[in-house]
Amino acid sequence: MTDTEILTRLGIALALGLLIGLERGWHTREWEEGTRVAGLRTYGLIGLLGGVWGLIGQQVNILLLGFGFIGLTLVILTAYVMRVRAKHEIGITSAIAALLTFALGAMAILGYHLAAAAAAVIVTLLLDLKPQLHGWLRKLEPRELNASLELLLISVVVLPILPNQGYGPWQALNPYAIWWMVVLITGISFVGYFAMKIGGTRYGAVLTGISGGLVSSTAVTLTLSKLTQREPRQADAMASGILAACATMFPRILLIVTIINPALFFPLLWPIAIVAGLTYLAAWLFWRKAEKTLPTETPELTNPFQIGMAIRFSILLAVILLLSRAMQDWLGDAGLYLLSALSGTTDVDAISLSVSRMSLGALSQQVAVAAILIAAASNTVVKSAFALYIGGGRLGLRVGLPSILALLAGAIPILYYS
Repeated sequence: MTDTEILTRLGIALALGLLIGLERGWHTREWEEGTRVAGLRTYGLIGLLGGVWGLIGQQVNILLLGFGFIGLTLVILTAYVMRVRAKHEIGITSAIAALLTFALGAMAILGYHLAAAAAAVIVTLLLDLKPQLHGWLRKLEPRELNASLELLLISVVVLPILPNQGYGPWQALNPYAIWWMVVLITGISFVGYFAMKIGGTRYGAVLTGISGGLVSSTAVTLTLSKLTQREPRQADAMASGILAACATMFPRILLIVTIINPALFFPLLWPIAIVAGLTYLAAWLFWRKAEKTLPTETPELTNPFQIGMAIRFSILLAVILLLSRAMQDWLGDAGLYLLSALSGTTDVDAISLSVSRMSLGALSQQVAVAAILIAAASNTVVKSAFALYIGGGRLGLRVGLPSILALLAGAIPILYYS
C-alpha cells in the first residue's frame, strides 16, 4: 500500500470507532466525568488501534493482530471488573462493542473497509435501538417465539432435504416446491402479524388494515365488521381499515407470484396497481371523513405459523395443484378460471401459487394472469359480502362499491391487451 492508502484506511478505522463511540457517548452523556469506561474519544482510539495493529500484523506477522486483540480484551476486562465493583452494574454491551470496534478497525486496514463500514453502521443501529428491541421482546409471547423457531426449522433444516422432483399425475406434486411455497406465504404473513403485534391499533384503522392485510384481509374484514355492529358511527373508519386490508392483498399477491415466476410481474403490474391504488384511495377518503377515534380492538389474527396449519396448507396447495392441472386438461382454460373463482372464495394464496407454478411450464402467461385476477376478484367480492352481512348496509356500501369499481378499472388493461 502507498502512504496515501494507509492514511485513508486508518482514517476509516478512526471514523468507524467515532461512529460507534458517538452512540455510546450519547447514551452515557449524563454520567459524571471519569465514570465511563469508554466514550466518544476512546472508541475512536480503539478503532484506530485496530487499524494500527492490522497494519503491523500485515507487514510483520498476522498473529500480532491476535496479541493486540488479547491485550485490549484484558484492558477492557479490568475496567469492567472495576466498574462492577464500584457501581454494581452488570452489562457487557459496551465491552463487546469496544472489541468489535477494534476488529472493524483491523478489517478496514486489511482491505475490507466497505464491509467494516456496513458492520459499524449495523452495530451502531443495534446499540441505539435498545429500547425498541427490548419493548418488542416484552411483547413476544412464548407461543410466538416457538412459532418463529419452528418456521426456521422447517425452512432452514427441512426444506433443503426435500426431493425437488415431480410426483403423481402430471408430475404436479413437487415436495420441495410445495413446502417452499408454504414457507413463502408463512414468512410474508409473519411480517404482517408482528407489525400488528408491535403497533397494535394505536395507528388507526388504515394502518391496522394495511399490516393486517399481509396476514389475512378476511380476518381484518370480519373483525372490523363486528366493530361496526357495536359502533355504527364508525362505519367510515372501519370501511377505511377493511379497504386498506383488501388493497394490501393485491401487492401481496404480486409479491408471491413474482417470487415463483418473475415473468408474471409486468403482466400483473398494471391491473394490480390500478385495483390497489383505487382501493387505497377509497380507504384514504373514508379515513378523512371518519371521526378520529381508534379501533377498540385488534383484528383477530391467529399466529401465522403452526405446524398443523402449515401441513393443512401444504395439503390444500397440493390439492389445488392437482385440480388446476386436471381442470385445465379436461375443460381447458375455462376449467381453470372456474377453479380460480371457487378457490378465491376461501383462499387466494393457494390458487395464485398453483397457477404461478403452472405458468413456468405449458400454461400461458395470459391465462395465468387472468386466473390469478379472477381468484383475487372472487375473494374481494366475498369480503364485501361479509362487510354487508355483518356490518350492515352502510359498511357494505362503503366497502363493496369502491371494491367493485376498482376491480372493473383493473380489468381494463386485461381487456385492452387481450
